[in-house]
Amino acid sequence: MGAYRDESGNGTWYCKFSYYNWQGKKVNKKKRGFKTKKEALEWEQSFLNEQSGNLDMTFEEFFEVYKRDKAPRIRLNTWNTKENIIKSKVMPYIGNLKMNEISKVTIIQWQNKIMNMVDENGRRYSPTYLRTIHAQLSSVLNHACKYYNLQHNVARQVGTMGQKEGQEMSFWTQEEFEKFINAIKDKPEHYHAFEILYWCGLRMGELLALTKEKFDFKNNTVRIDQSLQRIKGKNYITEPKTKKSIRTIVMPDFLSESIKAYLDGFYKLKDTDLIFSLSKSSLHREMARGSEISGVKRIRVHDLRHSHVSLLIELGYSAIAIADRVGHESIDITYRYAHLFPSKQIEMADSLNNLRKSTENDWSSLLEEDKDGENI
Repeated sequence: MGAYRDESGNGTWYCKFSYYNWQGKKVNKKKRGFKTKKEALEWEQSFLNEQSGNLDMTFEEFFEVYKRDKAPRIRLNTWNTKENIIKSKVMPYIGNLKMNEISKVTIIQWQNKIMNMVDENGRRYSPTYLRTIHAQLSSVLNHACKYYNLQHNVARQVGTMGQKEGQEMSFWTQEEFEKFINAIKDKPEHYHAFEILYWCGLRMGELLALTKEKFDFKNNTVRIDQSLQRIKGKNYITEPKTKKSIRTIVMPDFLSESIKAYLDGFYKLKDTDLIFSLSKSSLHREMARGSEISGVKRIRVHDLRHSHVSLLIELGYSAIAIADRVGHESIDITYRYAHLFPSKQIEMADSLNNLRKSTENDWSSLLEEDKDGENI
């Protein structure tokens, strides 16, 4: 164990040592190419800390441990987002601090800096994004607590910054969607993509991963069990966002017939071929064009999913039934979408009023009977 000058005579140093791996086996390790003896020893110590779970290491060093543990377990796109936030919003401020030296005051000061940051347009980050940033830091510290004996998650103790996604969200009524979809009939691929998004409530990644074999036109169903993510110019087919997202959706007859005719128009389409060659950016551009032509308000492509849910709520379906269709938890549907239709709240209040009135009438009748009994 130690650092040594390289025998090759190039003036560099190397470290050579042994350690016990996660299986309890003794392993010999050698690392070359250090400019100084100090650098070699520091790398050796950092490596041994990582292997032993010793938190006498910097946040930046521990993040490599976290990456080793977590990256293989989550979707590539999700990991890239997490890593980008940590490296750009956390590492510059606390990356050099030892894990066991990060305090509540550290978190508060870091939060204050982030809350005062502005984006490329000179605007401060949204409350939702601030909450997301904090959640990423907290997840790293929580991992250290759960698996590497860090005493406290100080980010959790301090509390989050920002807030959850706001209750206000944009959506189209059926009338608005019909105006939009009729305006883009000149683009068959976009037309059928938007039809599926609105009438089935798919996420964009789920839409773009659709292949011919996913459709059962005999039973009018489409199977959702994959998602397409485009990362650094390459397409990756992954599992959907959550286990709940794996589902079979029954399509309305008109949509099933339309999609079947669309697929029949392909030349030698294989069962495993993607049926849409669109990108997310092209969907956004076509949505902007269609909105302008039709005169309907501009919403995001993802808001078509909100529109589908809101339509089902208006039709009177339960949160559980809607959740099964769109791949959500029913509690999420209840929390996120119930506010879209205040009339439902009014109907609830009216029902409660009627219930109270009915109860009051029953009590009045009983009192009248008592009085009558006393007079006899």
